[in-house]
Amino acid sequence: MANIRNLKKDINFVLGDIIEAVYIWEMSTSGKPTNESEAIIDEAIEKFDSLIARVNDKKAENKKAHYKAIYSDLEETATQLVEKINAL
Repeated sequence: MANIRNLKKDINFVLGDIIEAVYIWEMSTSGKPTNESEAIIDEAIEKFDSLIARVNDKKAENKKAHYKAIYSDLEETATQLVEKINAL
């Protein structure tokens, strides 16, 4: 990972793409949101907020390990959300 700016961009792009995938699913099936799709979007937004807050936390002692943990948490969250989208 090159820098913090790229980590923030990755968080934004990954979770934004997941939200976009939910909207595409909604439009291709029923044309309107369902409770399950809204829950996935809400979870993605909450995770975005928590990850950005963790990135902006300047009190981490080992910065490299801190950012690596954030990145792995992003990957894990993205995988879980994609699995939920596929289950819709």
